[in-house]
Amino acid sequence: MTGTPQSTSSRPAAGVSPEASKVAPTAVRVLLYSDNITTRDAVRAAVGRRPARDVEVESWLECATAAAVFSAVEEGGVDLLVLDGEAAKVGGLGLCRQLKLEVYNSPPVLVLTGRPQDGWLATWSMAEGSVPHPLDPIAVADAVADLARGVARR
Repeated sequence: MTGTPQSTSSRPAAGVSPEASKVAPTAVRVLLYSDNITTRDAVRAAVGRRPARDVEVESWLECATAAAVFSAVEEGGVDLLVLDGEAAKVGGLGLCRQLKLEVYNSPPVLVLTGRPQDGWLATWSMAEGSVPHPLDPIAVADAVADLARGVARR
């Protein structure tokens, strides 16, 4: 490899005070929908409290029914939705599309699809992001962090 080595120092750049380089993380409230408690546990464990240095999960609201999701979204106070596309009765993909069409200014949605080939379904559902099963913890955390950064820019 050629080129100049990149500095990886944790010190702030010249002319920037240490206080200015410390930015408060974006705090988000996440609604997690799945009828399967194992899936909900896997998502919460993958994301954790800090999915990225600049993103912090303030709180989780877990829902096991579509009616609970609609109630929570209509009440407000939720910044980001994670919906399981494999949930029984009402899947997260159909629920996402319904929310996007019926709720004004719906929060961004991450859908969990059944397999990588179901990416087109995530597009159809109007979700802002998707992660396929089996869930890769890094991919889930990265997707939540990316959507949370978008929330901060809203």
